[in-house]
Amino acid sequence: VDKITIALTPELSALVKESVEQGDYASTSEVIRDALRDWKHKRALQRREINELRLLWDAGVKSGPGRFSDMDEIIQEARTRFDAGQTER
Repeated sequence: VDKITIALTPELSALVKESVEQGDYASTSEVIRDALRDWKHKRALQRREINELRLLWDAGVKSGPGRFSDMDEIIQEARTRFDAGQTER
């Protein structure tokens, strides 16, 4: 076990202590370890999402020029598709 010291705002410190007092955690260290595990998981998820977006971006660029010349055409196409979907119901 590697011991480190951290500084928390009074608000965060109170939340940590409250979680221990309510029995959610056995110790303040357990609260911090759980928070760090969540942080680690969140960072890994963000990295995967960024990599996926990069792959999708690259695929889009490699697919060649789009069929719409500007945003107005894209909006019009979206409205046309939406209206068509509404009439099918």
